[in-house]
Amino acid sequence: MKTDSGILGQRKTVCALVLAAGQGSRMSEETLKQLHPVAGLALLKRVLCSLRDAGIVEVHVVVGCEGDRVQQQIGTDYAGLNMQYIRAEHWSQGNLHSFLAARGFCDQDFILCMGDHIFNPEIVRKLQRVDLTGALALAVDRVQYSPDDTLVLERDGKIVDTGKGLSVWNGVDTGFFKCSPKIFKHAMAAAEAGKAEFVECVRLAAEEGKAQTLDVSGYYWVDVDTEEDVKRAKRILAKYTQKGRGASDFIAHYLNRPLETALAYHLSDTRVTPNMVTVASNVVAYLAAAFFLFGQLLPAALLTFVVGIVDGVDGKLARIRRQATRLGKLEHAFDLLFEFAWLIALATYLSAFWGTLPILLAAGSITLMAFYRMVYDLFSRTIGESLDNYGPFERRFRRVAGRRNLYNIHILVFVLLGIPLWALFTIMLHAGVTAAVYVVRVGMHLHAADREGPVSVVSLAKKI
Repeated sequence: MKTDSGILGQRKTVCALVLAAGQGSRMSEETLKQLHPVAGLALLKRVLCSLRDAGIVEVHVVVGCEGDRVQQQIGTDYAGLNMQYIRAEHWSQGNLHSFLAARGFCDQDFILCMGDHIFNPEIVRKLQRVDLTGALALAVDRVQYSPDDTLVLERDGKIVDTGKGLSVWNGVDTGFFKCSPKIFKHAMAAAEAGKAEFVECVRLAAEEGKAQTLDVSGYYWVDVDTEEDVKRAKRILAKYTQKGRGASDFIAHYLNRPLETALAYHLSDTRVTPNMVTVASNVVAYLAAAFFLFGQLLPAALLTFVVGIVDGVDGKLARIRRQATRLGKLEHAFDLLFEFAWLIALATYLSAFWGTLPILLAAGSITLMAFYRMVYDLFSRTIGESLDNYGPFERRFRRVAGRRNLYNIHILVFVLLGIPLWALFTIMLHAGVTAAVYVVRVGMHLHAADREGPVSVVSLAKKI
């Protein structure tokens, strides 16, 4: 694939150098910037987690100010990384001198990043694939987010000039580089010329035509220097921690998602844990079931929407705080349990007036829901991709497919109309249509996959 920095090859770089030696004077004096919590996790820990997510396995961390404290709190294998700390004796003279402390530690191409940046791991993944033709490749954005951003003027994929006071520019320095060991020659030259900042090293490399660019516009990154930057970083983390497949139905997409994001943002630096939110959502869910059972249908119907919002906060909060676990997947089974409990409780209450009909409708709905969820999950395990995102039709249909949020609309509308039994009729119809569509579409996709080539019994068994 051709980019403005040349040809993107196979990923080769597995080593990263992180500059985390500064004091961070514009942050709170009570906490060293590298250890300042952002959404419940120290800033440097977030950098390391994102590097790991990008496929980095070995990290050299340059420390200076309170280096012992940083090393003690982070450790030498955080996030499963192979870590080594490098002491920068002259860190107070500028980050160029912190960078030079790593001379001799990196004997092959490496990723260079700052210890105070929140970022999308895809930035580092793209940098890893860059084929260096010079001393460095800089990831650039096309949007300036702060007056303090370092600007870049580039032409034909090469840096022409860089600095904070450029009057003509077409890129922003994100602080992420892929470097060759050759970069240390330019760093030494900059230091000998009395320069203090790494940007001067970049400028020298650019003067020799050895500084490439890689456009990473559209991928989030935040240079965290102030408390306002911390707030912006939290907002971005809350926004971009949506599940990979995204919100499904239109209620989840247009109503629940912004509310979940706001709640996750405000809870991220509190003592409220994802598990607490999970317990709270289940308590409210079974309170709604009790209301259905005893005929308090309107409060019950309204509570189901509250559950729909709160139920999405725990996972988002866990992802923001980097606390997501495999065990947390079990939550989805309990979600299904209280969803079915609502139908059973509503049908039980209505059976006092309509006999066995509500029970049969609820049973039919539950049967269809269990069936189409099995079809949906079977497809995901077999193909390795969510059905919701598999094709244009599926991406459109997921907005109206049978889901808890949409079933709750059935209940609320017919409760308000005073004919709640009709909710069970329309829910079963909605579930039936969803089941039919899923069976047809999954059958088509699986048949097409079979025509592309046979699958071994062993590999199929592992997926299923």
